[in-house]
Amino acid sequence: MPGSVRMKTVLATLLIAALLALAGMAVFIAGGFYDISATEPHTPPVHALLEATMRRSVKVRAADIVTPPLGDAATVERGAACYRDHCLQCHGGPGVPHGDIAKGLQPLPDPLAGAVRQWRPRELYWIVRHGIKMSGMPAWETRLPDADLWAVVAFLDRLPELSPAAFTETLAATRGARCLSASQGCESPGCRPIETADTHPLQHRDAQERAKLLLRQYACPACHMIPGIVGAQTHVGPPLAGLGRRERIAGKLPNDADNLVRWIRSPQSVDPSTAMPDMGVTEAHARQMAAYLESLR
Repeated sequence: MPGSVRMKTVLATLLIAALLALAGMAVFIAGGFYDISATEPHTPPVHALLEATMRRSVKVRAADIVTPPLGDAATVERGAACYRDHCLQCHGGPGVPHGDIAKGLQPLPDPLAGAVRQWRPRELYWIVRHGIKMSGMPAWETRLPDADLWAVVAFLDRLPELSPAAFTETLAATRGARCLSASQGCESPGCRPIETADTHPLQHRDAQERAKLLLRQYACPACHMIPGIVGAQTHVGPPLAGLGRRERIAGKLPNDADNLVRWIRSPQSVDPSTAMPDMGVTEAHARQMAAYLESLR
């Protein structure tokens, strides 16, 4: 058989095999054969595939991150406050169980006492900053300054050393401290708003990508279809395509950037009957979101 004919045969065979695989996948999906309920775990092969994919993804993306010094007591204490406020309900701690919501997640959130044995500090930072898709692990990039993201990592580094009693005492010692999120304001002495915090990771994206990230992180696609943002085909709120061409916002306010910021931050102060909730959007974040939405023409 000539070489060219042999090559065509091989390519045709591969094409047919690929088409059969796609057809089989389509039948599998359309038939609803895979149980996606959270009361049943993934099958072992699927769990192993997802776990391996997640680990390689984190390691590759975190490879160039430079880890700052993490050993000082103030950083660890700040990390303990952030852990108490944002991590404890899902991951528990020594002698402290997962919260009820976490117990119903699938996969279950890992206890973090052994995290430093599985991950390098830069990898833990990447996970805290970006979260993990389809796991329940949220991204904190838009809600915590970079120093606090690293403070969480510093506390995780100390966590294996803490007995149940020491863990409880450590969290109790942070009772007067607050791990401020973007929506909680910045009232304590020496606190800087999250948008101006040094080296905040959100600063390293271009304006359009920052705006789309913020729209996702404030859950806007849960109710609205927004051009440029992948999400469910939801019809709870109106689609936002062409928002920049509309004369009025929510039928109430003239359509300009300042009014859109006002609507995003406090919709019920504009229209008490609206179902749109106050999502705790900061002024700076609302302006970035409004700039993107006004560009949708």
